[in-house]
Amino acid sequence: MNWEQAIQDYSNYLKLERGLSNNSISSYSLDIRKLVSYVHDLRLNINPDKIEIQTVQQFIYHSAKSINPRSQSRLISALRGFFDYLIFENYMTINPLELIESPKIGRKLPDTLSIEEIDTLISSIDLGTPQGERNRAIIETLYSCGLRVSELTNIKISDLFFEEGFIKVTGKGNKQRFVPISSLTQKYIELYKDDVRPHVPIVEEHQDTLFLNRRGKQLTRAMIFTIVKQLTAKAGINKIISPHTFRHSFATHLLENGADLRAIQLMLGHESITTTEIYMHVDKSHLSKVINTYHPRK
Repeated sequence: MNWEQAIQDYSNYLKLERGLSNNSISSYSLDIRKLVSYVHDLRLNINPDKIEIQTVQQFIYHSAKSINPRSQSRLISALRGFFDYLIFENYMTINPLELIESPKIGRKLPDTLSIEEIDTLISSIDLGTPQGERNRAIIETLYSCGLRVSELTNIKISDLFFEEGFIKVTGKGNKQRFVPISSLTQKYIELYKDDVRPHVPIVEEHQDTLFLNRRGKQLTRAMIFTIVKQLTAKAGINKIISPHTFRHSFATHLLENGADLRAIQLMLGHESITTTEIYMHVDKSHLSKVINTYHPRK
């Protein structure tokens, strides 16, 4: 088995068996190819199933000089998963990363916006243009539903269940969930969908796509980042903001107002509640409030 065949087989496994997204699979493949480049640079004519533990260890130590601990941890994880797959397929018996520990990295607390900052940002949108109506609906949806940017761009008109008060969201690994949507956000989406969108020359394959660019195609992730960046500057908000900031703000504001952590987990589409628990550390005042409200010795 050569490297290219092994990477291709592993990519197929990640897609078909693990249900990972194309972006995740590309990231894993890129990390594995870094090891392949290192092996070629050393002029070692070895296949993945014959690679020695020392060679992989040297590669990890070499890479550590030029990447931060978080990237190093991801690289080790990607390679460990790749060699675990080769063991599973009986190409190898020992994982060469078995004795290599990932660097300890602290959890980075997510950046958030205050409710006032979100109101300011939305107020800065020029509603005199068709793109203004669309952009307001986009920002309201990001914040109201706590969506990832890819989840937003993939929303279909057929995913809107406004009578029931939900939208259907397709998340990582094509896993679907229903997320509640407020009546205010519904109103802004309806205004865009009924009054603005019909005047866009829609490309055939995007007839069911909700948010479109001027050429009638699905908005890209990069375009959503650009919209948010421009609105942030116009609103005079001195923070580094991305579409993901609205997702963080959604979760943080819900928690601060007493929402159940399990409910937030379901709405965000987190597989593990430990991922959601990071929001417990954003605002320490919330924890004090919980103690003062519910502890018998308050």
